[in-house]
Amino acid sequence: MTQTATQQKNSETHDPAELIGALARAARLAQRQLAAMTSEARAAALHLAADRLEASAPAILTANAKDIAAGEARGIARAMLDRLALDEARLAGIAAAVRAVADLPDPVGEVIDTAERPNGLHLQRIRVPIGTIGIIYESRPNVTADAAALCVRAGNAALLRGGSEAVHSNRAIHAALVAGLEDGGVPADAVQLLPTQDRAAVGAMLAASGLIDMIVPRGGKSLVARVQADARVPVLAHLDGICHTYVHAAADPEMAQAIALNAKLRRTGICGAMETLLIDANFPESEKLVAALIDKGCEVRGDDRIRALDQRVTPASANDWDTEYLDAVLSVAMVDDLDAALAHVARHSSGHTDAIVTSDEDVAERFLTQVDSAIVMHNASSQFADGGEFGLGAEIGIATGRLHARGPVALEGLTTYKWQVRGAGQVRP
Repeated sequence: MTQTATQQKNSETHDPAELIGALARAARLAQRQLAAMTSEARAAALHLAADRLEASAPAILTANAKDIAAGEARGIARAMLDRLALDEARLAGIAAAVRAVADLPDPVGEVIDTAERPNGLHLQRIRVPIGTIGIIYESRPNVTADAAALCVRAGNAALLRGGSEAVHSNRAIHAALVAGLEDGGVPADAVQLLPTQDRAAVGAMLAASGLIDMIVPRGGKSLVARVQADARVPVLAHLDGICHTYVHAAADPEMAQAIALNAKLRRTGICGAMETLLIDANFPESEKLVAALIDKGCEVRGDDRIRALDQRVTPASANDWDTEYLDAVLSVAMVDDLDAALAHVARHSSGHTDAIVTSDEDVAERFLTQVDSAIVMHNASSQFADGGEFGLGAEIGIATGRLHARGPVALEGLTTYKWQVRGAGQVRP
């Protein structure tokens, strides 16, 4: 696939730090040019990139077929294969997501607030791009397009490092994107894909303080843990998605069943999939709810009270309550009341998305207030934990930390701010 000039020049180096340094310096130069473009020009370039993605569909799907075949030969998990797989509909969705990002309001240049000081100084806080953002991700080739689009729209350069399982797909998507962006006047080095799958290159990215402004990891728990442990660059990370749904005693049984089935089984391999179901001891249709999940092909691992409802339930171990299955497997516990549910969530939630199903508004408000997760829901499936569903366009990830950005991170989360101060000759006494 086509590489940028910088990648071609540096892909032969065997020194990961030298490679990352060269790519990051080229990205920083390109980012200055990108940030100087008008919002309209950046949006138009993204539309051209989406056009190129659609025009390149045969090449991208052929590349994806190679990755799928290699993954099946390696015996990678079904959930990962689902994340990896592309077809015409998913590729059309990727192109549509790029266009959606292009059409979003541009946060760059937004005036956050203003102040007039007693001495006459006029202050403004203005949103500006973060700079060069490194994205380290696994499995999902759509991240190549989503991350690039979000970075470009917000005036940031992107340095992408995808997983080896999607290497052919990522290269094909990247080539199409860059061709379209160049048609729109965006420097090719503004969106670079690492030309190597050497794991040492990831370490070099994490150590590139002063060259890369922020790292965003998207992948499994081990990847995120490594990034957080080793990074010398600020990290915007999410941990695993151990998402809970609590079916309260006052839940509508039909609604509870519909939400539980969707939250677990719509797509089991996404981070917003429910991994633990909590059922109130006074909910009148517990047995029916558990049976419905099993009948739909979900393996249920339960505590003693849940096992008593259906002989097909297998025993849950202590580890099950802290496991992100990303598969048709679900931990189910019976809890005595709201307080017990809140305690279970506090102990085991990863802070991603937790939901309650109830018709009692007071109970719902307590849950929404007291659960300290990035996303808390009432009477809705946790599978809505997605930037697109929140009206943010494509997302770069779901942040579960407490600094800078939290929840779905889209354009605003890829900006910082600066102060502009206007005076009339004031000097400080």
